[in-house]
Amino acid sequence: MDPLTLRRSEDAFVDELFADVDQLGALLLTARFPRVYLDVNREAMELDPSMFHDQLPREANTKSPRVVAGIGTIARIVSGGREVYGKQLSFAEARQRIDTCYKPYHSRLREMVATTQEKFGVCLVVDCHSMPSISHGSKRFSVGQPRADVVIGDCWGSTCDSGIVRRVEHAILSMGYSARRNTPYAGGYTTRQYGQPGAGIYAIQLEIDRSLYMDERSITRLPVFEEVRARIFQLAAAITSQWSGELAAE
Repeated sequence: MDPLTLRRSEDAFVDELFADVDQLGALLLTARFPRVYLDVNREAMELDPSMFHDQLPREANTKSPRVVAGIGTIARIVSGGREVYGKQLSFAEARQRIDTCYKPYHSRLREMVATTQEKFGVCLVVDCHSMPSISHGSKRFSVGQPRADVVIGDCWGSTCDSGIVRRVEHAILSMGYSARRNTPYAGGYTTRQYGQPGAGIYAIQLEIDRSLYMDERSITRLPVFEEVRARIFQLAAAITSQWSGELAAE
């Protein structure tokens, strides 16, 4: 399979869109490995047994909806349904990817969450992703539903305070983008795992329409990329300023 096809499912350039948030005092964690190689927005071992020539351990989740769809921790297919591998893998290969990529990523994320909560008493985790454009045959929205530039996922209200979600939505709309909640992306493993509103840890997932900033066929930045990046910085500034005001009030 050619490299361009392998990249169809990745969140290309999203790290660049959010790269300046550290100027606002926010912490940014970036996965420096391809999603098709290993997806950190899954359980550690959501693995498809058909991909391996040896037996998986008992703790492997082999029947999750994501595994069935071919997009487990190690993807069987890429966007468009094309098979990634021409032969079966060994579980040792999966274990190596989990140990060297997945575990360090989530260890660092847990550390960042704990440090933030210890310092401020609360923490907001924003899991940043991109979604394919509806113009490329995507079935992201049902007939009659308005197109959304950004989808906010809070797992149907279970991972974040509704007031925070409303303010994020308002900030997106104020930037001239359209927004939708939870449909068709309600939030993945990271949002569900880290969002604990009762403990003062809130989590949302942001899915940004790729057609806003990139050519989806060639996976290259559009001329408006820097403009979109500036708007994303405005969104992050709006979120952090609201949190700063609330913490100051407390």
